Amino acid sequence: MLIGRCIQFARNQAHEFTPDVVVRATLDRVVPVLMTSLVTALALIPLLLAGGEPGKELLNPRAVVIFGGLISSTIISLFLTPALFFKFGKKAALQVKGETEF
Repeated sequence: MLIGRCIQFARNQAHEFTPDVVVRATLDRVVPVLMTSLVTALALIPLLLAGGEPGKELLNPRAVVIFGGLISSTIISLFLTPALFFKFGKKAALQVKGETEF
């Protein structure tokens, strides 16, 4: 969704493919990404804290893995994906836009 938003900003608003476009698209996606991650993380807190209770031997390790995945996917979505798209995505953005240059 972030990459599509970058291309949409560049296409609809006649922006060049600059870091500002990528940052603006990323800031546009921060709230939905954080809301999704935080709500899921809050739901996992009881399972994370109840690791020593009987009956939670299988649920606690799963909750830890899911929680770690939420943290890493949030970081990747907000930092790594925009950086990699700006570094390597200009050619793809040009093909989608159908122009020779941004």
